[in-house]
Amino acid sequence: MQTVLNALRVLEEVAARQPAGVAELARATGIPKSSVQRALRTLQVAGWIRPAGGGVTRWAVTTKALYVGRHAAGDLSLRDVAVPVMEDLRRRIDETIHLTIPEGDRVVLIERLETSKPVRIVLPLGHSLPLHASAHGKAVLAASPEAVVEQLIADGLPRYTDTTITDPDELLAELEKIRERGYSTNSGEWRSDVSAVAAAVRDDSGQPVASISINVPTSRMADESQSAYGALVRDAAAMVGAALGDAHEGTSLGPGRSREPFPAPS
Repeated sequence: MQTVLNALRVLEEVAARQPAGVAELARATGIPKSSVQRALRTLQVAGWIRPAGGGVTRWAVTTKALYVGRHAAGDLSLRDVAVPVMEDLRRRIDETIHLTIPEGDRVVLIERLETSKPVRIVLPLGHSLPLHASAHGKAVLAASPEAVVEQLIADGLPRYTDTTITDPDELLAELEKIRERGYSTNSGEWRSDVSAVAAAVRDDSGQPVASISINVPTSRMADESQSAYGALVRDAAAMVGAALGDAHEGTSLGPGRSREPFPAPS
């Protein structure tokens, strides 16, 4: 049993830190290096991880982890519904569009549509983002029950950049603004070179099941773009949430179903 638990803990840390080496994984998990090595070999044979390259062996997760995660979270139908909406959004603005799902105290990237522009934001599928320091995370938090926010604050708000919100009162005020306007913003709070706007996708009960974002290099995000993109992503998230509700009732968002176009950015 302990061997299985060790392998699962190592897999989780590889996913969070990839590419990750043995020493780093041993420090993060508190598992001896020899046990970490055995876990890594087992995970590689099973197809869950692969060498990430370089002089020192470091590891990254394979697409098998993402595939199983999609099934566990039930988000294959979510992706099927969301991708056409995301494609519409990308065509309109030619910026990178992300889809994430909440998982514990993080959100996990499950789909990415990239801009054609040479300077872009590139994150691997399966990458996780902090709730309090990302547009996705704050959108999900603003739509979550109060107990979720309280627990996150109790666990602490780590700083990632100079603009990360680490004060509980400031975070609560920010979440209230997000609820009022229907979308969240991130101006370099997780990575200083990344800015984004995002909105939560809600299920029939109003709970956040995903989030959609527009992601641009910070140098390309002007104030007027932020508000225009916010309105677009808010509408996109609402459209996906409505389509998910329809799908649960046995209908689908297909060629035979009309869909209101996005409003033009102001």
